[in-house]
Amino acid sequence: MAEDRTQETRRRVSAGILLFRRREGRLEVLLGHPGGPFFAKKDEGSWTVLKGEADPGEELVAVARREFAEETGQEQPDDTMLELGEVRQRGGKTVVAWALGGDLDPAAARSNTFEMEWPPRSGRVREFPEIDRVGWFDLPTARRKILPAQVPFLDRLERAIIL
Repeated sequence: MAEDRTQETRRRVSAGILLFRRREGRLEVLLGHPGGPFFAKKDEGSWTVLKGEADPGEELVAVARREFAEETGQEQPDDTMLELGEVRQRGGKTVVAWALGGDLDPAAARSNTFEMEWPPRSGRVREFPEIDRVGWFDLPTARRKILPAQVPFLDRLERAIIL
């Protein structure tokens, strides 16, 4: 059962929520654009499910809920979560996701931040949002925007939802 899943200690696992809604007869999903200087000029193929890394032994659904709140500044909608399974990203990280129906105003989203030295070897530490913006996308657009390894989440959601 998905609710009881915990991270295995030998692999990196992230868990997240793919928020979805219906607008004008189309299914739309909420994706996040990573913050920081490495993604500043990247668009297609760099957006992501709102997710974060689990510590060993953490319940993955709890991680997904926490990360949604941290990366949007909002609590998740109170609805049934639909398990979308897992994918393996190019760097070896496993991502587990759940779909959740709801709505969120992208302009109201506020992400937590991280610090890093920038520019490299400058000695200056700057703060960046983990997610610099979120946006709603119909499925054809989302397939172009999302990280290629996460496209199966969109396919699984589309098969599971009756439009």
